[in-house]
Amino acid sequence: MCLAAGTSQKFHRFFFAVFLTVLLDLHPLNTLDLYTEALIFASSQSVSLSEIQQVIDSINDTSTSIESITESLRRIEQKYSNPDFAIELVELNGGYQFLTKKALYSVISQLQIQRSKKKLSQAALETLAIIAYRQPITKLEIEQIRGVNCDYTIQKLLDKELISISGKAESIGKPLLYSTSSLFMDYFGIKDSSELPQINDIQTNENEVGEKQD
Repeated sequence: MCLAAGTSQKFHRFFFAVFLTVLLDLHPLNTLDLYTEALIFASSQSVSLSEIQQVIDSINDTSTSIESITESLRRIEQKYSNPDFAIELVELNGGYQFLTKKALYSVISQLQIQRSKKKLSQAALETLAIIAYRQPITKLEIEQIRGVNCDYTIQKLLDKELISISGKAESIGKPLLYSTSSLFMDYFGIKDSSELPQINDIQTNENEVGEKQD
């Protein structure tokens, strides 16, 4: 039987929708787990519950509850807790991402050494640290702390999407305000800014090296 082009496309879409519906009915947990796992694996950034829900709903043309996705994530997390896997599912910055397990960090560090040319410069790290601890902050405030012009460094951090423009200050001229981005959280493996090392902790560690200061 021959079908017109438009009718044929509608038939294929209908058939695919029916196929997915039947597949989900037969294997609801496995299919949801596979979809969720694939989305997180394919993303270079953490994926939120709402993003997973929107994508799966667009494919299935049905409503998937946040609760079922959360349960799916727990199963995936348990699956990768097996020591046979080199990666694990981690909650970061309001989303989920696959990361290498801590026991294998020494191997990954060697890769980072090989890619040292792509590392952030000392100036970029200093600027990024100032923004992380003082955000939101203007370029002038950053330059007053560092004592040098930061135009180039800030632009590089913007290009790498480690910082973002978060608004304008109420001071004269309404200069731009800079804050760390969600990619910054992923890059350094933290959930939010509260997990940044505290200055007191850093100073305490430094004092513990060598003679104890009064």
